Amino acid sequence: MMRLGFLGTGWIGRNRMEAMLASGRAEAVGICDPNEAMLAEAIKVAPGARRAGSLEEMLSLDLDGLVIATPSALHAAQCVAALRAGLAVFCQKPLGRNAAEVQLVLNAARKADRLLGVDLSYRHTEALQAVRDRARSGDLGRVFAADLVFHNGYGPQSGWFWNPQLSGGGCLIDLGVHLVDAALWMFDFPDVVEARATLRRDGKPVPPGEVEDYASAELKLANGAAVRLACSWNLNAGADAVIGATFYGTEAGVEMSNEDGSFFDFRADLLRGTERERLTSPPDEWGRRAAVQWLDALADGEPFAGTTSGLLQTAQTLDRLYASARQETVNHSAQSSMGPGQRLVNA
Repeated sequence: MMRLGFLGTGWIGRNRMEAMLASGRAEAVGICDPNEAMLAEAIKVAPGARRAGSLEEMLSLDLDGLVIATPSALHAAQCVAALRAGLAVFCQKPLGRNAAEVQLVLNAARKADRLLGVDLSYRHTEALQAVRDRARSGDLGRVFAADLVFHNGYGPQSGWFWNPQLSGGGCLIDLGVHLVDAALWMFDFPDVVEARATLRRDGKPVPPGEVEDYASAELKLANGAAVRLACSWNLNAGADAVIGATFYGTEAGVEMSNEDGSFFDFRADLLRGTERERLTSPPDEWGRRAAVQWLDALADGEPFAGTTSGLLQTAQTLDRLYASARQETVNHSAQSSMGPGQRLVNA
């Protein structure tokens, strides 16, 4: 039985706690959340757990691991503190607001030789795993292009998502992290040769101090694949969600997509010409798999070597996309401030 602390018990934190406790391999020793209502709900799930008033109090308990589901700005510092205290960590995505924060966490995990897991849950869907298996089998021929989308018909309810200092960005880091991760994971994290993005807020360039609610991006990978990404909050998409990942090869294609606008039901299809062959269909209880697999690895004594792969590469790619978008905004502002004659000369 692994002795775990749970830091942050909103919907997703409590969901992951329920999954780990239901596995029979863990007990909740400590729970910490500044929101009394959320804390009360979590205590119902684990009535024997101690209510910790702070991270420091949590780290003073006799724990094997810490599960973190707090605002993104807190992830890196909380992970590092837990790892330095000798605990394994399972953290919600993104692990950090940028690659520098992710590198700090990885360094701490490596030095402590402790297992680090990140809740990149879509990797654990049967549909995306089927897509990856086909892409690697050679059935598709040479995979040369990919389109990935994650449009959420709603926006985040917690205010911190809209504060760039707390979130690190908008829909690109919230939803796009899954898309970038899936695209790179599909090919075993090749180098990203080119990365560019366009960000919008209410259909316009993102004002200073605000975050994007729409993002589109293009990546060129060292293996020659061209990847297009798009994600959004509150888009007029005609559904609760539009989620998909399609990979095109010289012999066939393969696609993961959500059914009927669902956030939870996915299918995978093999594409040949104008025909489709179903590979997987719902139901698939995938949402808790990342958490339970981390717990299983922890219980089996897995050290740092079992840490989630590709974390730094994905963070670096997101950094490059944000930098590209900022440069686009600067260029647009410069062009807008010029007179017609100046724009013609520059063109």
